[in-house]
Amino acid sequence: MNLDFWTDEQVIDLAISIGILLLFVIFRRVFTKYIFALLLKLGDKAPTSFFSSVLEAFNKPFQWVLIIIGTYIAAVYFPFFDHSNPFFRKILRAILIGLFGWGLFNLSSSTSRVFSKISDKFSIEVDVIIIPFISRAVRFVIVAIIIAVILTEFGFDVNGFMAGLGLGGLAIALAAKDAVSNLFGGVIIITEKPFTIGDWILTPSVEGTVEDISFRSTLVRTFEQALVTVPNATLANESITNWSKMGKRQISFNLRFTHDTPVEKLRTVSKRVEALLKQHEGVHPETIFVRFNKFQDNGVELFLYFFTSTTVWAEYLEIREEINYAIKEIIEEENAELALPSRKLYVDSPEQIIEA
Repeated sequence: MNLDFWTDEQVIDLAISIGILLLFVIFRRVFTKYIFALLLKLGDKAPTSFFSSVLEAFNKPFQWVLIIIGTYIAAVYFPFFDHSNPFFRKILRAILIGLFGWGLFNLSSSTSRVFSKISDKFSIEVDVIIIPFISRAVRFVIVAIIIAVILTEFGFDVNGFMAGLGLGGLAIALAAKDAVSNLFGGVIIITEKPFTIGDWILTPSVEGTVEDISFRSTLVRTFEQALVTVPNATLANESITNWSKMGKRQISFNLRFTHDTPVEKLRTVSKRVEALLKQHEGVHPETIFVRFNKFQDNGVELFLYFFTSTTVWAEYLEIREEINYAIKEIIEEENAELALPSRKLYVDSPEQIIEA
């Protein structure tokens, strides 16, 4: 750079301007490493975590605020630049507004913690399905307000802009009808609560565990660990089976005995199996049926119908296994014979019978 055309005063101002900017950059690092860490420790000792949440939310934005302040002060000394330029000041103010909005946007992520504390303090039950919607709604409002304020800062008529959106509202509604349908579908899911986050659901579209519910769609993790995105409008119009809402799990099967099993032996097996089910802690006592059901081609059937008290899949399988072993022991102790699929083939000679 040729400094022959620069006066000594301009060179000094340039050096001061660069020095001020570097000083604020250094101060930004010092603030991050020492001052912010100290404030965070003080916030952890506070009775509530709100102060710590605010510090964490505004940490990055405040670091950039220091750079903006340093840039403005450096511009005051920078030669050949008018720091009082209205457009320059508008840009700085718009950046500061954006940084403030950034901090509020980060702070809105703690909505879930705020609602949890409110519900704990006032004994109000807040469904976890509502919290993501509220958090996203708060973020949307913050972004909309910040954009409107920045546009106003540059002289745009926000009211006219909103009126223009109103004139084109019909076209926008037609173009975004699917998005609107999904939004209303999400509202239906929230109000009717057919399921919540963490529930195991079954629909014609998908079966799995609900991981997230947004304005547009619901994320379901299948048992194959695939993540399926289902539009809310689709879910709202489908039949939904919520397996997580079960109070008990059904077990139903038939025991088939041979035709030559004595009636008394069938009655004994039936009564012993029924007593077993009534005494088992894992079986729901409300509905227990053990009945001689019907005659089949190759035997007679004993019908068993009952429920487990637990709905947890692993516990359900364990209870079912225990009962199966116990029934097998009862059959063996009573010397009853289970029927196997078989046929008898008669040939021309009546004395010869081939059993298959």
